[in-house]
Amino acid sequence: MSVCNMQKKTLKALALCLIIVATNASAISELKFNGVHYLGFTSSKEDGGDRESNFETRRNYFQVKAYFNKKDYMRLTLDSFQETKGSNKDKGSWLTRVKYAYLYLDEVLPYTGVEMGQVHRPWIDYEEHHGWWFRSISKVFVESGYGAHLINSADLGVNFKTKLAHFSSEIGVYNGEGYHAIENGEGLSTEARLTYHVYDSSKGRKPSNDYINFSYFGIKSLEDNKRGNNDFTLNGLHAVYNTKQFLIAGQYIKADNGNNDVYEGDGYSLNFEYRPMDKFWFIGRYDDWDQAVASNGGGDRKHYLLGAVYNLYKQVRFIANVRQTDYDESDSLNAGIKDETQFMLTAEVHW
Repeated sequence: MSVCNMQKKTLKALALCLIIVATNASAISELKFNGVHYLGFTSSKEDGGDRESNFETRRNYFQVKAYFNKKDYMRLTLDSFQETKGSNKDKGSWLTRVKYAYLYLDEVLPYTGVEMGQVHRPWIDYEEHHGWWFRSISKVFVESGYGAHLINSADLGVNFKTKLAHFSSEIGVYNGEGYHAIENGEGLSTEARLTYHVYDSSKGRKPSNDYINFSYFGIKSLEDNKRGNNDFTLNGLHAVYNTKQFLIAGQYIKADNGNNDVYEGDGYSLNFEYRPMDKFWFIGRYDDWDQAVASNGGGDRKHYLLGAVYNLYKQVRFIANVRQTDYDESDSLNAGIKDETQFMLTAEVHW
């Protein structure tokens, strides 16, 4: 079955589910729909190469939540994107896959809810809503191909989420390979985030609020199929200080992949936001990754990003940025990989 046919069947199944839900509305108290879109233009040039420029729809997310009461719900998030890698017949096609599909039950333990299904992993969603708000132009350090490139944001499993005034955590058990890799059933992954909130976290996580947070995050994945059936360990520390006028954040991570070495190394990332006006911001980020012996998208690399943000509405922002990736020429893993400069224009839309 081709990917296109699978897409059509997925969309038909989604339409059927929505019809069933609509005709049985009495079974739920509320339906909420929303979407997120990353629209843009990128112009890239590798050292010694020709400039490549193109318009992009980088991501389109469609989400529905069906509430059973004020706090318990079922969530489905679909992720639409253009396949640009590989040489198969679907290269260039627009694909749709399930990003999240989970049941959330609140207060299963004191101050603790649980996600069950295809759920959030503990770290990335936290950083995207506290330390780095601009996934539309770059994924966070631990996920980005220009950074550590170690994990992605969702996986099949259970995730327990605890929240108090000065402490929050997420602790889960997962397949370990992530939501678009294959699990062979030989091992599971235990993952966690522990965060100390200096200020009362009940005030929220908006950029206009003051907060200082210190976090630990870690993974212990046994016989990980994505990583050569070797154990995978990750440990990281992160700190962020935010006020209405600025944000500064930094982190250090170290990963070990046993005898495989592919997903192994250590590095750090620093980022800032300066907000001289409510509608106009400046942003910057620096990533430094020291790759171990084997290759995970190249060897040692450094990534620089500078940009400006214009917030047109609460739901719409425009971003103009430049990013530079430098690869260590003395590292044999970088053979054939060229330093690259990108200029990006982005419209980020939420509804």
